[in-house]
Amino acid sequence: MTTRRESTALLTLTAIGVVFGDIGTSPLYALRQAFSGTHGLDVTPDNVLGVCSLVIWSLVLVVSIKYVSFVMRASARGEGGILALVALVRGKTGQRHAILVGLGLFGAALLVGDGMITPAISVLSAVEGLGIATRTFASWIVWITVAILVALFAVQRRGTGGVGLMFGPVMVLWFVVIAVLAVPAIHARPTVLWSIDPTHAVRFLVAHRLGSLYALGAVVLALTGAEALYADLGHFGAAPIRITWFALVFPALVINYLGQGATLLARPEASDNPFYALAPPWGFYPLVALATAATIIASQAVISGVFSLTYQAGQMGYAPRVRVRHTSTERRGEVYVPVANWVLMVATVAIVVGFRSSDRLAGAYGMAVSGTMLVTTLLSYIVARERWRWGALRAELVAGAFLLIDASFVAANTLKIAEGAWLPLAVALLLLLGIAREAAWRPGRRHPSPATRR
Repeated sequence: MTTRRESTALLTLTAIGVVFGDIGTSPLYALRQAFSGTHGLDVTPDNVLGVCSLVIWSLVLVVSIKYVSFVMRASARGEGGILALVALVRGKTGQRHAILVGLGLFGAALLVGDGMITPAISVLSAVEGLGIATRTFASWIVWITVAILVALFAVQRRGTGGVGLMFGPVMVLWFVVIAVLAVPAIHARPTVLWSIDPTHAVRFLVAHRLGSLYALGAVVLALTGAEALYADLGHFGAAPIRITWFALVFPALVINYLGQGATLLARPEASDNPFYALAPPWGFYPLVALATAATIIASQAVISGVFSLTYQAGQMGYAPRVRVRHTSTERRGEVYVPVANWVLMVATVAIVVGFRSSDRLAGAYGMAVSGTMLVTTLLSYIVARERWRWGALRAELVAGAFLLIDASFVAANTLKIAEGAWLPLAVALLLLLGIAREAAWRPGRRHPSPATRR
């Protein structure tokens, strides 16, 4: 008989494989985007400390405080995600609440767009990572990516529990490795530890003014997957997610970003790929192989999040009746939605074939995440006031701080509209049209969608 402690430990291991893959692989590209490319910053000590400080404090404020400590308190019958907030808000009447529900649905639609983009860019990055080691398969990158994606979606029928148990140990190894690799670099350039001081982030923003928006467009890449923490609440519960974040994922990410910053301070020419610059010569190929596995796993966070959203949307009457399979007898929110899985697969493959490289997709990556985060903050404020009975001053101070951060990230990503940020917006608008059609066709239906239990 499984004890409560054993059950929590099992869920924690599973959550590592399902929830944290996306945010866990962001060190592969976040700092690289800040210091390379068309709008790359000069690699100076002030810029390195400033960007590292922005990344670290974004993880603290947005993930640790906003999502893990604040937003995850809001659940609708154990379910998380932006539609859980919509469910908590839509019980009220009036024009204001109707607008808020519309915003919530737009945020959910953006998250579905993210669910299409993340597997594409993650797996493309993985296969392109192999290209660093060998050029043998350079002309096959797109088709290798397509094959991996098809295999990934094919195993989804096993449920997030089964998938997570396969992926969990790999991601544990990943977080340990990226932290250990960074320690020698930090030891060699301990001045990078000054970036833990938030004044370096403030000084960077003041010095660069509007130009800092380009840097924020890279910093937000360190937060991709934050919404998945909340969306997967129904799959695992709050405790395993919080334990995993604070005990393993957050420390490993901070140490790795500090290590990359230290590498840039020592070798500015490493700006093209500061992550792989952490690896010793003998460890490069094993690291590429591990990164390939981790970036494939990163897709799982948003896939399971889309399953949760589809299930919730069907229950709330915003989506047509579809077949839903409950893949766990213990957790009500652990579901597999076949039609969502295959539609998501087709869309993701089409994105890979259309864009053909992760660089071309980078512009689209942050818009879906930052837009959803902004909507989550607005709805959380209403929930805090009307459900939790917070006072106006307390709720406005907390939500106002989060809103300022989210709005900055959205503004940064508007600069990338022509570079691909239009994609999640287009997907979201198409989904909203479908939701409006469903609501108009069956305005009285609010019954749960049928489910078969495996």
